Amino acid sequence: MSSTQQPSSPKNQTLFIASLIILWYSSNIGVLLLNKYLLSNYGFRFPIFLTMCHMSACAFFSYISIVFIKLVPLQPIKSRPQFLKIATLSVVFCCSVVGGNVSLRYLPVSFNQAVGATTPFFTALFAYFMTFKREAWVTYAALVPVVAGVVIASGGEPGFHWFGFIMCISATAARAFKSVLQGILLSSEGEKLNSMNLLLYMSPVAVLVLVPAALIMEPNVIEVTISLGRQHRYMWLLLLVNSTLAYSANLSNFLVTKHTSALTLQVLGNAKGAVAVVISILLFRNPVTVVGIAGYTMTVLGVVAYGEAKRRFR
Repeated sequence: MSSTQQPSSPKNQTLFIASLIILWYSSNIGVLLLNKYLLSNYGFRFPIFLTMCHMSACAFFSYISIVFIKLVPLQPIKSRPQFLKIATLSVVFCCSVVGGNVSLRYLPVSFNQAVGATTPFFTALFAYFMTFKREAWVTYAALVPVVAGVVIASGGEPGFHWFGFIMCISATAARAFKSVLQGILLSSEGEKLNSMNLLLYMSPVAVLVLVPAALIMEPNVIEVTISLGRQHRYMWLLLLVNSTLAYSANLSNFLVTKHTSALTLQVLGNAKGAVAVVISILLFRNPVTVVGIAGYTMTVLGVVAYGEAKRRFR
């Protein structure tokens, strides 16, 4: 049975969707925790090179799954302008992923997720100024607790680091900017690509950008990586699993989006962040405060309220 076809039996369909959700959660949370472990606890302090590994895996597995397994139909690039638009999106995507990985060197996963939850705020902001898209005032009002929660969480975060915070905010803004830019650049029916085909074309461009960036900004990365590989027998396995999970996170996100409703996806997405926070605290034992928890809770509730307001007042 193809992974892109829903099973006909209601019981089988429920099991199928549950399996997709488990894969989605484990992939997203797994790559996040492994990134933190490698960058902060393992001595592998090369976020650009790590991102390059992720993009290489995405390029390889995307090609296999689309060209050979035919998970989704191949959508060819039809023109040079379309390719340039995809390349632009790829560079923005690189910036968001690298920024997020850099922030994990300095911030706990729990606070990283709290800041990342403000993505809807930046998306609404960019949509307002770039597309002149207006929402109901209730929708914008729901964004107030989203931002206020992060401000409160910042004040109550024992492991707060300014550089890490700036990188995390920048990564979050870049992620939102990419989603709005994608809607603008690939707006015509002839240029629209599904997320898996877009990943297929963005990943190789990202690798071409990240290889020279890693060699220039992380000049000793090859030497240190080989040294760590000799010291730690599971170093290469960790990098391979981590990179594979990066692709799996994209694949499972596509499949869950395809087989569930937008509302279900929103609820699951909010819950996923909370699950990641709890697991990271249990694994890394980073100290948390009541103020920090209250701030993160306010942000998540604000995101939920924003999604509901957007749905009702569309």
